[in-house]
Amino acid sequence: MQPEFRDIVALQPQHAALLEAIRSLVLRLHPDGVEVSRPGDRAVSWGLGPRKMSEAYADAMPFRAHVNLGFYRGAHLPDPDGLLKGTGKALRHVSLRHAEEVGSPALASLVAEAIEEQKRFLAARAEGA
Repeated sequence: MQPEFRDIVALQPQHAALLEAIRSLVLRLHPDGVEVSRPGDRAVSWGLGPRKMSEAYADAMPFRAHVNLGFYRGAHLPDPDGLLKGTGKALRHVSLRHAEEVGSPALASLVAEAIEEQKRFLAARAEGA
């Protein structure tokens, strides 16, 4: 049996509404995207294909007090509102505590930019192959 979104929600059920809000945002902006629940990673990812590090652009990872919305190529995204945190070579995240935060236009912009950045990245990689 394939893991499902509900398996990720079950890890931290207090964040069910927040996780559903994040999922709704991503699916609204990328309705034909690929969603993969990864219970071993304690996350659900969204991308242009099922591969986490090469095709996914974002993931949601619930913790006890918050949910991180991570961006695999976040260091390459415009972030005029300063939402992104992290110091890795590519990964960045936004920590969310309430479903209402997901309605932020700045967050929607980050998700939309992440989708487009991943499309550009994969196209450039395909040209170089």
